[in-house]
Amino acid sequence: MLNVKSFLTVDFGAGSLKLAEFEVNEAGGLRLKQFVIKSLGLEGSQETKREAVILKALQDVIAEHGIKAREVNVCAPGFHVFSKFVKLPPVDPSKVTQIIQYEAQQNVPFPLAEVVWDYQILGTTAGGELEVLLVAIKSDVVEGLFRVAEAAGLKLQVTDVSPAALCNAFRFNYGELEDCTMLLDIGAKTSNLLFFEKGKVFSRSINLGANSITQDFANESKLKFDPADKVKIDEGFVSLGGAYEEPENPHQAAISKIARQFMTRLHIQVNQTLQFYRGQQGGSAPARLFLAGGASIMPYTAQFFAEKLNVPVEYFNPFRAVQIDPAVNLEELARVAHGLGEVVGLGLRNLATCPVELNLMPESTLRWQSFNEKKPYFIATLASLVLMAFAVGFIFEKLAGVKKEQSEKVQQDTTPLQGRETQFKTANNQLKKAQADLEQITGWMEERAQWVDLVKEIRRVLINVEALHKRKLGVDTGLWIEEIKSISLVMADPNAPFAPPGGAPAPSADMPGERDGRYADPRYARAGVPPRAAEEAAVPQPAPAADPGGAVVPGGVPPTGVNTNDESVVTVVFRGVSLDQISGNPTADKEMAFAVQTALKESPIFDPAKTELLGGDIVKEDLTFKFGMALGLKPRAKTPP
Repeated sequence: MLNVKSFLTVDFGAGSLKLAEFEVNEAGGLRLKQFVIKSLGLEGSQETKREAVILKALQDVIAEHGIKAREVNVCAPGFHVFSKFVKLPPVDPSKVTQIIQYEAQQNVPFPLAEVVWDYQILGTTAGGELEVLLVAIKSDVVEGLFRVAEAAGLKLQVTDVSPAALCNAFRFNYGELEDCTMLLDIGAKTSNLLFFEKGKVFSRSINLGANSITQDFANESKLKFDPADKVKIDEGFVSLGGAYEEPENPHQAAISKIARQFMTRLHIQVNQTLQFYRGQQGGSAPARLFLAGGASIMPYTAQFFAEKLNVPVEYFNPFRAVQIDPAVNLEELARVAHGLGEVVGLGLRNLATCPVELNLMPESTLRWQSFNEKKPYFIATLASLVLMAFAVGFIFEKLAGVKKEQSEKVQQDTTPLQGRETQFKTANNQLKKAQADLEQITGWMEERAQWVDLVKEIRRVLINVEALHKRKLGVDTGLWIEEIKSISLVMADPNAPFAPPGGAPAPSADMPGERDGRYADPRYARAGVPPRAAEEAAVPQPAPAADPGGAVVPGGVPPTGVNTNDESVVTVVFRGVSLDQISGNPTADKEMAFAVQTALKESPIFDPAKTELLGGDIVKEDLTFKFGMALGLKPRAKTPP
């Protein structure tokens, strides 16, 4: 007998984790090797605790049952899934995807960027309309399932949803039924109602689950959720209608009433869906009802729906066409088979094409899986490179010995030429110095207009920042240049602050200076700056330089070693009218300083990597504030000789 590789299917329900191990038998069918159902309790339906709970449950099941299979198909719980049937008008096949995406944007209650969604065309109506099943789930939910599978040592292959898995399981086991059949899957938090008729399928998710029975009983009996759920499973039943004698057991009496109230609400939803299916979908009256899901096993549930819907009711058997391994306990399987429809539907995805094939795997998960699949090849490549490096090193070591012998011989021949080499180097150094001096003078000539461009660009930035903050704060603003100098001159005095005192505010270089005493810009008039000073301050002035001991050298002559011609970085001191109190915003001044920084970084003539605030903060002075910035200039294109 061939060694057939087995695989896992897991239904992460709200109330329980259902796992089955399958393999493909010799006839190409499905064989069940083992199954496990593990309760998750109330925490299984709580978003904050759910991922940790299902991970622990999955790890416990794998360890307890010695499961070796590593490939897994999973099913997301119904309360996490949005599904809807939509009808599309007859269109050209090339435009179907575009129209379905539009429908998804209109119907999915979340932004499409936050969800993983898929669709399946299930057929066409007599009028040519396309019947489409649209399914979506939030990306973080699927990524959580991927994390759980990976942490448990499993490789996630397919992420499906309950309605699709149930549909595939039903078609596989009851494909001979042609007349209208209903399948009602009653879960812990949600229920699924499916209609099958002549190859067509329609489903609806109902936000009612058996956890509400447990919660109402727990509230009434003052029990915690888990003990109340155990009492419900062991003693509960759906009370009969009409006059009947209540049970003597008070728990049974309470649960039976609560269960009937729940089933009544569920029946109302089933009936509404049935009317919609017959009226809007053109369906027929159902000929039978199959019950599925863990909550459907409560005694008298089948009798309740048979009475209400007036149709035969039986329990869904998803293993009707599935081979059962001899090691499986058939009696135990028979008690819970009706609740394992999803795991069978997931298993069928590994056999052949199914009626409904959805896979809600986000791009991030697929990329990570692709990387993991290629990881062994990366490791093998790295090992090959290491071996190659050792081989190359050995060869080079041999070559190095030969080279050394040849080098010693050449050294003897070159000794007489070393004297001439010294003379040549001296002459070459003199030539390089002359070339450097020539290039420096040429650079001065080419960059003589750089200061004008710099001040023009700063002026443009200040005007834009003023306008922006005037609109934002609703008050007039004012920013101007107080001082500009080369960074090399600042570095000459290590004790100089970023904003040497005594500077006068300056307009931009292209701002027309008013020789007759008028101001070209009201900002300088507000600050009380003489028009002539506003123009002259734009011209960089030499700063006092430091002697080797750190003292300032009078006359602004820098010490030896300081390159005063290096203007690739300059410092600018800005001053502005303080708006903290005027605008009522205590951080208005800081915001303007950072806005200036941001705008200058985005300027085409400044290097953002070298452009930053000096000192890290602004300096308050009476009604104004000031701040310094280092501005890195991008290299200017040089004129070819």
